[in-house]
Formats: sequence, C-alpha cells, structure tokens
Amino acid sequence: MPAHEGDPGRRAYDVVIVGGGHNGLVAAAYLARAGRSVLVLERLEHTGGAAVSTRPFTGVDARLSRYSYLVSLLPSKIVRDLGLDFRVQRRTISSYTPVERGGRATGLLVGGGEARTREAFARLTGGEREYEAWQRFYGMTGRLAERVFPTLTEPLPTRGELRRRVDDEEAWRALFEEPVGVAVEERFTDDLVRGVVLTDALIGTFADAHDPSLRQNRCLLYHVIGGGTGAWDVPVGGMGALTDALADAARSAGAVLATGHEAVRIDTDGRGAEVTYRTADGEGVAAARHVLVNASPQALAALTGDAPPAPAEGAQLKVNMLLERLPRLRDTSVDPREAFAGTFHIAEGYAQLATAHAQAAAGELPAAPPSEIYCHSLTDPTILGPDLVERGCQTLTLFGLHTPARLFAPDNDAVREDLLKATLAQLDAHLAEPLADCLATDADGRPCIEAKTPLDLERDLGLPGGNIFHRDLAWPYAQDGVGRWGVETPHANVLLCGAGAVRGGGVSGVPGHNAAMAVLEDLAG
Repeated sequence: MPAHEGDPGRRAYDVVIVGGGHNGLVAAAYLARAGRSVLVLERLEHTGGAAVSTRPFTGVDARLSRYSYLVSLLPSKIVRDLGLDFRVQRRTISSYTPVERGGRATGLLVGGGEARTREAFARLTGGEREYEAWQRFYGMTGRLAERVFPTLTEPLPTRGELRRRVDDEEAWRALFEEPVGVAVEERFTDDLVRGVVLTDALIGTFADAHDPSLRQNRCLLYHVIGGGTGAWDVPVGGMGALTDALADAARSAGAVLATGHEAVRIDTDGRGAEVTYRTADGEGVAAARHVLVNASPQALAALTGDAPPAPAEGAQLKVNMLLERLPRLRDTSVDPREAFAGTFHIAEGYAQLATAHAQAAAGELPAAPPSEIYCHSLTDPTILGPDLVERGCQTLTLFGLHTPARLFAPDNDAVREDLLKATLAQLDAHLAEPLADCLATDADGRPCIEAKTPLDLERDLGLPGGNIFHRDLAWPYAQDGVGRWGVETPHANVLLCGAGAVRGGGVSGVPGHNAAMAVLEDLAG
C-alpha cells in the first residue's frame, strides 16, 4: 500500500473515521456501501492496526500475525454483508497440555475426535468423570453461545432480555453471576483439567479465578461464544488477509483511506464536527456530520478534550518465533505436529495459575510463568515462503499470562529478557531438546524470536497500559449510561468504534458494524 494513500481532496464528508484498524474499516465499508461519503484518517502508512501480517525477521519470508492471530468473534454476517474475500481454517486439535505425573511425561490432548479425546482424559485422570464433566460444561457454553453471539450485532439487550434469551439458569449463574472459579471447582476435580478450562478466562485479563469483579467471567464469556460455537479459527493468509480484504471492500465502495494522516483534534457541537489532522506536509481539516473513533477511550478523550478514563492495565507477553523444525516432546505418545497445532498450554495447571497471579499481584515475576502456544503454519502454510516450507520451517506464537504492565516499569528491556528466559524454561521442561536448538536464524544470523511486553504494545500500538482489549471487557448488555448500540459517547455525533466499545475486544469487527448501524439509523431518522 503506497504511503499517504488517498488524498482527502474534498473538505466535507458524511462520516470521518479516525483510525484504520479492522473496526474502522468495517464501519467504512458498511457506510460507503450505503452510499455515504466516508474518509478514514490513519496515522500509520498502512491500514490494519494490530491485525496485520508482517515479516518481523530480516530477510526471512515468513508473514506473521504479529499481534492478533486467531479469529473467533468475527461474525460471518460481516463477511457476507461486505462480500469479503476472506476465509478461516478450523484447527483439528483444540489443545495439548503436557504434565509430569508419577515421574512420567504425559499430557492431555483435546481433539482428533470424541473417542480419542475421551481416551486422553481417561489416561490422564484414571476414569471417565472428568471427560463427562468436560462434555457437560462445554455443552452448556455451546448452547449459550448459540443464543448470545447473534446479539452482538443487534441493538444492546437489557440484562433481563439477555437472561431470558439464554434461558438457562445454570449457565447464567456460572458465567454471569458467580466467579468462574466456583463453576470450575464444582465441575472438575483434576488440577490440570481445571487449569485448561480457566485459561480462557485469563487471556489478556489479570485476575484470579475468584476475583469478585468478574473480569475473568467476562473474558471467558467472549472466548466461549465466538462464532456461536466457541471455536477459534486460523485466518488463511494471516491476519493481514482480513484487514486487506476490509480495506479493499471499503475502497471499492468509495471510501477514501488516507494513510499518513494523524487526527489531532475533534471539534463538535453535536450536529456537525470538524476533525483536524496532521500530515508530513502540514495540517488539514475535514468536516463531517458524524465522527467515528477507532481508537482507545483514552485517545478519544484526548481528541475531544474530555477527561480520560483510567487505563486498564495489560498483562501479557507476546512472543513470535520461526523454527527450523518443531521440537521433539518428552511425551512420546503425541506427535509435535498435533501438540502444537492447537493451543499448547505451559504451566497452566489450576494451582500454577493461582500462584502466578499471586506472585505478580505482589510485584514479582511469576516463578513459573504460564503461557500458551500455537503453530499457525501447521494449519495455514501459505504464510511461509516456498523455501521455508520445503525446509520444514514452522512458526510459533506464544501468549504469556499474569505479567501486568507494572512489573516492567523499572526496566522494560531487562524484565522482558528475564521473563522470556523463564517462560521458555517452562516450555523446555516438556521438550526432549531445547527450543533454542530449533530456532531459525535471520539474514544477519540472529535467532528468529521477538518478545513484546504490555509497555511495548503501548509504545508500538498506542494501547493504554498495553491492554489488548483497550479496556476491561464489558458485559454484552445495556447498563446505565450506555446507548442503544454500545458505541455512544457524551457527544451525540461522535461514536467509539474501537475495541473499547461495549462488545469490543478481540478481532471481531462488531464495534465497527454497530457504529455504522448507529450512524445509518441517525441519518435515516
């Protein structure tokens, strides 16, 4: 995409969208297809935000989904409505969790068919009870997903309306009312199985299983409702394939995508607005009836001059790697190509997760940092160049938990290095060979591995506190002060269409869709 693509040209538009991330592009495509004039102002020289594919390693033809990497919450409705040339691939393995029991390397492989999964549970736990509890629990969340997911692209229901739609008091209590630790401990007895269930409540969320705020419940809810099934899919061609398709859809519908244009101020009287932007050549102003902000709530406040909300602290380590080969496992009963195809859980037993949270809450790096890994290229080898495929190279992406931004404040570089070493040591404990021996090298002979802390994400992507969701995730129903679509702000014609909107977080396009619907309703009314 050329630098400074799209000259705003005209001065007035129906809608100006600040930020060309995936939500802003969804909104632009919907609005332009509805016949509205749309200008997207993007600070960077490319669109896509955090949902892009990049080549992070010098001279290496591996296009990695560097920040966001799996798709679950993107409604197929958006793909159909916008005619996107985009598809996802289902992972055949859900997860593998290695563990040592009785002095023997073993683990839990979930996937590959019901009979195989049942056998894996029995081999690990010594009976049928845990597998049957697993089936009941995810049967319950699956039914809830079918009922809740379609509401994400509808006007916000009230709490009572959503409860009636769920129509399952057991599910409502487990996910909406009691800390998720209660449900996990009521249903499961094996520590490893409990931990695997809990991890989806902790992705990017610094909380204990029994946190009274229920932040962990909201995180689990969004993880289990995706697509109406809870399945997490791999974007074919990498995450950039999605944002490229969205940019094409918006552009072909007539939207102007102006990269290298940084919005610096929004002036509004509630009926009309002006957005001042800066380029390498100076400043300009675009007028609009509506302004959509595809950025954090803090960035929105800075643009409008309002008091910003307190940032929500990020708590994750992101690591991207390219390997010459997948490492051999100490558990010889499982093929590494299956173990790494799904989510590979490390140090994520239930007790380990509680200990790691307590240590981080006390201001210390977890002694055994929990993390989860997956290999995108096993499901979608198109992200690798032909030479890498022929050599048998594979990508690995690691997501570390319970590492709040505050831990990195004293010395981000030093703490990042210490945490990466400790995290990889936890992985190595389950490998028959060190991961370092499997890393590919770039054109300069350096190992192909990069790590990003919350402070790195704050610096590189403008995420306040490094929080990948822009804020604590919100319940998907209306609460006091929330408008009809969950995108409204104190300014009638300025809407928040980023991940910080109600029902935001993750790569979903939902806030972009909902902001577009709110604008179209207003213009029609």
